[in-house]
Amino acid sequence: MKAFRYITKISDSGTIQLPYNPSLFDTEVEIIILPKRNPVKRKMKATAFVEKWAGFLTDEDTDKSKFNYLSNKYK
Repeated sequence: MKAFRYITKISDSGTIQLPYNPSLFDTEVEIIILPKRNPVKRKMKATAFVEKWAGFLTDEDTDKSKFNYLSNKYK
């Protein structure tokens, strides 16, 4: 089964116009309507980035944490 995708707009009167496609004439079809979402692309400012990720990478000794985790896991 071949699928067709048409991006169109529903008019103020509630009608939808589809492109002319004779291969669909006299054929039962299923129509699914999905509202098109316009994703909002936000650009993060440098200060917001620093506030969000500050402290993510620290100078803490991770070897102790790894040792404690593995010690508790394999007791």
